[in-house]
Amino acid sequence: MDLMVVKFGGTSVGDGSRIKKAAQSVVNEYMKGSQVVVVVSAVNKTTDELIGLSNDAIGSSLTNKQKAEIMAMGELTSARLFSATIESLGVKSEFIDPYNELWPIITDSNSLEAKIDLNVTNKNAEGIKELVNQGVIPVICGFLGKGPAGEITTLGRGGSDVTAFLMGHCLDANEVIIVTDVDGVMSTDPNKIEGAELLDAISVEELRDLATHGAQVLHPHALKYKDPLISAKIINFANGDLTSKGTSILGPFEGEMLKCVTLYKDPISLIAIVGEAMLKKVGLMAKLTTALANDGINILGMSAGQNSITVFVNKADSNKAYLLLHQLVIETDVLSSLSLGRDTAMITFVSPDIIETPGIISDITEPLRKNNINILEITSSQTAVVLFVDWEDGEKAHKLITEVLE
Repeated sequence: MDLMVVKFGGTSVGDGSRIKKAAQSVVNEYMKGSQVVVVVSAVNKTTDELIGLSNDAIGSSLTNKQKAEIMAMGELTSARLFSATIESLGVKSEFIDPYNELWPIITDSNSLEAKIDLNVTNKNAEGIKELVNQGVIPVICGFLGKGPAGEITTLGRGGSDVTAFLMGHCLDANEVIIVTDVDGVMSTDPNKIEGAELLDAISVEELRDLATHGAQVLHPHALKYKDPLISAKIINFANGDLTSKGTSILGPFEGEMLKCVTLYKDPISLIAIVGEAMLKKVGLMAKLTTALANDGINILGMSAGQNSITVFVNKADSNKAYLLLHQLVIETDVLSSLSLGRDTAMITFVSPDIIETPGIISDITEPLRKNNINILEITSSQTAVVLFVDWEDGEKAHKLITEVLE
């Protein structure tokens, strides 16, 4: 029997009629023979209003523990309403909040940005499985956890998305469905570009990077718990139908829980180009990349400074790339010279935690320093760090950086 975890965002339970439509969509799938676990957010803007009300009444004297308890009230209420609505439609349901003995999500004591204890949570999820096997639809509060002393904690903004994928992971679900106020993932923000189109599918890696860079689609932390074999999609609550197509989320295709360290299989060559005030030259990057693309040379990476640009290509393409870029240097006034570096290894460190982990660059580079491995170049984004070291140091550096991830 298929098990689906369905998360309803704040707008999809924004009033009584929406709650009833959402509950009916769950009951419809249940009546078809599916097992369903529901995760609910607070009614739209409730959490912000509760915090605003608290600040108006008390000021800044609230402790983090008190804030967590107040912020939890929105989810405590919506879970009760949703569960009661399911029962009014003739199906057994039980709301599961941190006061319930079946509550699965255990965290540390950080009240507002709690870290999940995955091992304990995974074990506790057995209680939810038993409830589902009894024909009951559990309605679990999103966003919340329970600390070591039994206190309510919160998982941070976007925590309901985290809850949904975490439950999918722990319950070995067949599918996770995120029900929200958009049709799925768009090619860009439709409020900014009218011609934005709905995507049929997007990979976990793409969606993670999109969300990390500010797209309000899905919290990037949630994707840590997206298992490759679990189907997932984002759909619009307006359809009132959990079989709606929406946008499928594919993967992940690399690494366990979206974290991995990889050593590129072939040697890399670095070509450094120098010049005066290069970044002020409009179209210079386009000329550089076009010159290589026209000859079928793939660029594996680039880094730029005020007076230099470094291009990373396969060693097999390096001589051809070197000649092509030399011609560009001769033809372009702001460029002075270029050089072809020695054989280099490329190591990529990927983790969704990079953006919110102070000191992670030093954590990665310090083991290399202690082992006398020189870093020739380093580039980073909000989800990945790429290092270039001498080719003969590649395997050792890969091993050292992998130990950091572990």
